[in-house]
Amino acid sequence: MEVGAATFTILRPADPDELLDEVAFENNEFLPYWAQLWPSALELVEALPLDLAGVSVIEVGCGLGIPSLVAASRGAEVVATDWAPEAIELLHENARRNDLVVDARQADWRTFTGNFDLAIAADVLYEERNVAPLLALLPRLAPITLLADPGRPHAKLFFAAAPEHWNISPAGQRVSRLERRVE
Repeated sequence: MEVGAATFTILRPADPDELLDEVAFENNEFLPYWAQLWPSALELVEALPLDLAGVSVIEVGCGLGIPSLVAASRGAEVVATDWAPEAIELLHENARRNDLVVDARQADWRTFTGNFDLAIAADVLYEERNVAPLLALLPRLAPITLLADPGRPHAKLFFAAAPEHWNISPAGQRVSRLERRVE
């Protein structure tokens, strides 16, 4: 797969719909969003700086982790997080196949902590319940966030409240650069 002017060997589920699990959905409304290659992830890749040498990057809700793999290939020290353990397993395998180092971790972003130079996320505002946790989390993680969103209805709620924490500017098609306000 060609991504961001580089070629990667990527494994991904052939049919994400086969991963639907009624029990998991009943317990946590869990759907296998992680298994899709979302266009927003590819748009996020286009917004990433070409030289990330020495930059610590956190990807929130990484899914297949394509932006994390690209960031690692550009020299970043990457931590990628997702709620789904299957996503983390597959990202470890894809990093190995491409001779990249990505610290992939299963994590709930409502409780995750860390200190990074850059936070990245693609298409994480598909449910209203994600808006408040992301508004609380992202300013704690990094001074700069690149957030790709295809115009999900709940993104409007996020971007209405976001100026309280960030200065916002475009960073590409459907990608916003959020720079933490200095208080």
